[in-house]
Amino acid sequence: MTTQPVPVELGQFEDLRTAASACTSCGLSATRTQVVFGEGDPAARLLVVGEAPGAEEDRTGRPFVGRSGQLLERLLAEEAGLARSDCFIANVVKCRPPENRNPSTAEVAACRPWLDQQVALMTPAVVLTLGNFSSRLLLSTKEGITKLRGRSYDVEIGGRAVTLVPTLHPAAVLRGGKVPMAQIRDDLRLVATHLQEVAA
Repeated sequence: MTTQPVPVELGQFEDLRTAASACTSCGLSATRTQVVFGEGDPAARLLVVGEAPGAEEDRTGRPFVGRSGQLLERLLAEEAGLARSDCFIANVVKCRPPENRNPSTAEVAACRPWLDQQVALMTPAVVLTLGNFSSRLLLSTKEGITKLRGRSYDVEIGGRAVTLVPTLHPAAVLRGGKVPMAQIRDDLRLVATHLQEVAA
């Protein structure tokens, strides 16, 4: 499946990456190895948003490079016909919380403007949120992912109207067996449907 590229001011996007790399808005700046700004095509119609970098992501500066990332890549290809390079992959929090603990409310709030600015510059048509943190944040809800997933939502992020599709985090799918695997596949097919509508 192919979608029409959207013009992105790459200079502005790289300026944002440079600014984010020097961020000291919360305490995670003292313990990170580097900021994991995100990776992929800034003109992509699909933005994938996870929670926070893990140890491998902190070391490499790339999001979703471990087992979860490998599963995500495989399922995006199988269910949506998308390669990793066809998307942009980011996290709600750009720095690794120590010991991979959950990010605090203050850390999420401090990092949210970076994600908003990314979306404002990128103009994605569809946002895929992985797991509770990103789904709850971007949908402004306390509902859990098992109740949120299975449908799409029209929301505004960074001043842009997008279609948001929440799904399970690939790490939970790796732990969960056949049912979560079937659910994430269903959600990715929904993503593919929305992208086809945009491209039509």
